[in-house]
Amino acid sequence: MTTVEPVADTRTRLLATALRLFSEHGVEGTSLQMIADELGVTKAAVYYHFKTKSEITEAVAEPGIRELDELVVEAAKHRRHGARVDHLLDGFVDLVVRHRVLVALFSSDPGIDAALAKSKHGVEGFKQALISIVAGGPELDVTARVTAIVAFTGIAMAGGAPDLAEVDDETLRQELIGVGRRLLGRPRRRVC
Repeated sequence: MTTVEPVADTRTRLLATALRLFSEHGVEGTSLQMIADELGVTKAAVYYHFKTKSEITEAVAEPGIRELDELVVEAAKHRRHGARVDHLLDGFVDLVVRHRVLVALFSSDPGIDAALAKSKHGVEGFKQALISIVAGGPELDVTARVTAIVAFTGIAMAGGAPDLAEVDDETLRQELIGVGRRLLGRPRRRVC
């Protein structure tokens, strides 16, 4: 008896396979045929879900982009500046650790930039939202902008760094939060 795999499961496997292949070969170095071969399906089966590699790239990036958008919105709701920064930092680090492979692609593969550019805020919109929350408003001095950019870019680069791939998630999370708090001038958290 042959079982038919549900469409959602095929799509999920396709996206996971595409992400892995993108991380190994880059977006440009990965073909639809490579994805089909790795999945053990025909290229037509890939086309059933996505018409282009660009659509696959956008779908691979979508969960991280959506989470970043939600994080920015939630952080901005806090009344106190320190609470906004803490919420943003903790959430950003969690997102980076949860999506390490995707973050590595964002940091290193220009092919994934198009997916972020097509998102609701785009690259510049996300950067400005992060900076605005950290710096405390739209009137940003140079020091506050540099600090925010260094902190969040550094967290993303370190979180996706191949040199840290062997570090377990919780250790990486704690280290990134510690560095981020120091860079952003946040007080040390008390350990109970």
